[in-house]
Amino acid sequence: MSITFRLKAGLVALALGAATTAQLVPANAAVAAVPAAPAGFTLTWSDDFNGAANTGLNTDVWRYDAGLGANFGTGEVETTTTSTANVYQDGAGHLVLKALHTGADPVAGWTSGRVETQADGWGAPAGGVVRIESSLKQPDVNTGNGLGYWPAYWMVGSPLRIGIPWPGSGEIDVMENINGHDSNFSTLHCGTLPTGPCNEYTGIGSGERACAGCKTGYHKYAVEIDRSVSPEQIRYYFDDSNFFTINSTQVDATTWNNAVHHNFTPIYDLAMGGQFPAAFGGGPTAATVSGGHLDIDYLAVYNKPPAAQSTWGANVAAGKTATASSSESALFGPGNVTDSDPTTRWSSAFSDPQWVQVDLGATYNLNHVSLNWEASAASAYQLQTSTNGTTWNTVATKTGGTSEHVDFPVSGAARFVRVNGTARQSAWGYSLYDLKVWSTDGGSTPPPTATLLSQGHQATASSSENTSFTAPNAVDGNTGTRWSSAFSDPQWLQVDLGATHTVSQVVLNWETAYATAYQIQTSNDGSTWTTIYSTTAGTGGVQTLNVTGSGRFVRMNGTARATQYGYSLWEFGVYGT
Repeated sequence: MSITFRLKAGLVALALGAATTAQLVPANAAVAAVPAAPAGFTLTWSDDFNGAANTGLNTDVWRYDAGLGANFGTGEVETTTTSTANVYQDGAGHLVLKALHTGADPVAGWTSGRVETQADGWGAPAGGVVRIESSLKQPDVNTGNGLGYWPAYWMVGSPLRIGIPWPGSGEIDVMENINGHDSNFSTLHCGTLPTGPCNEYTGIGSGERACAGCKTGYHKYAVEIDRSVSPEQIRYYFDDSNFFTINSTQVDATTWNNAVHHNFTPIYDLAMGGQFPAAFGGGPTAATVSGGHLDIDYLAVYNKPPAAQSTWGANVAAGKTATASSSESALFGPGNVTDSDPTTRWSSAFSDPQWVQVDLGATYNLNHVSLNWEASAASAYQLQTSTNGTTWNTVATKTGGTSEHVDFPVSGAARFVRVNGTARQSAWGYSLYDLKVWSTDGGSTPPPTATLLSQGHQATASSSENTSFTAPNAVDGNTGTRWSSAFSDPQWLQVDLGATHTVSQVVLNWETAYATAYQIQTSNDGSTWTTIYSTTAGTGGVQTLNVTGSGRFVRMNGTARATQYGYSLWEFGVYGT
């Protein structure tokens, strides 16, 4: 799924209330490392902006929201750009968003920056907690020269990316400041417009809080979404001090679920003008200074799992072979769901149904399956298990799915686990960050430490039926592509692992044109071969061969075909250490 997010969700965060004084710790203007995870949490992802001076952001990680501020729906007057004049790393470990003005008209000629993470999978499952934290310094302007400045660190519900309306999809404003005030606002937007259960367009807010020193030093601003307590909570922190809490019981269950029970997308924004600054005196004016900047030291996402997860054992899907019915492109292949990287994802073709599955490499007794969906999620799907990759048993069914972390209790023994999507939430495909499978036992051979060695490596063959069925198709992780040989015996397919490895298992996923007789062979040089497995009674389908051997090259050497056609493999998986 790819879409440029163009809406500014926080239309007016008028959280008007009695000003209170925040508890301050000494400001640290020097670059700081991303802090270790708080007790009970683990660091899921972070960026500390250590790029070279005057360089832009990595667009694999960050998305520029470039365009007219007037399009954001809040009355802003700036144009946000991708220029390093407005958005840049300073070479000292900071990201800088800078507002610049040209011309004589104080409400025209402004440029600035607004960026958000490409990944939108930051959230918590039922029973878990997510903490999203940033250290930043507000623009060093004042009420004399800062009218119109509107810096913000905030998050929108990921479903907004596929058109689920604001404010129902949720917005969490962690830090907003306006007009050079020495203060901070924090707000939750939710429900319906106007007014509704969350008092929109105002939202549920902390009110304006005094924040002395926030424009001259770096301070930590964090929010925790806690789904482990009852009632659930959103807690706001300044320098690790909890200053504002929203309980789920403050709104009805449907409003809370729609706004909170999904993932979020963090955003940094330095707006100029708009409805929020206007409510506190207006701007920009002729006295408003050009060049004010919002400085960010780091962004970090921490997660605390549900307490029961400590009894689930290990994620036995990590690093294992994943295949899918289709992939949007090579960038979004199925291997991304088992690579333990929360920013990579599988995305399917834009049609129903679609599936992604993992081969655990051995049979395990399963107890839970965990999924983390991107904004382009499945609205209806089944979790299915299999011992052979052919016959499937449905162990869980979900309707009303969204962009979310979700855990399913399951039971039974299986080697294959599949997510079978039957209805999409958007016009795009099915998009999944993580597929985790939990087990407390060690399974059968090979051990869980065995790694898929072949995927993405160079594959060659004795022949190919045509240019659509070449050897690399058998190691691309996509069961929608295949190698097919010429229609004669013998034929072979081999993969160069790039270095010598111990080989403990080979998985052959045959198309209907399979081999009845073949050998699995290894070689250190690609010339001299050692046979580590041989059969004259091949049955096709998915064949899992536990073997013992070593080599840099691994070959399937077919000597007899089951059909008049060639030898044809969807996938050729080599496992070992």
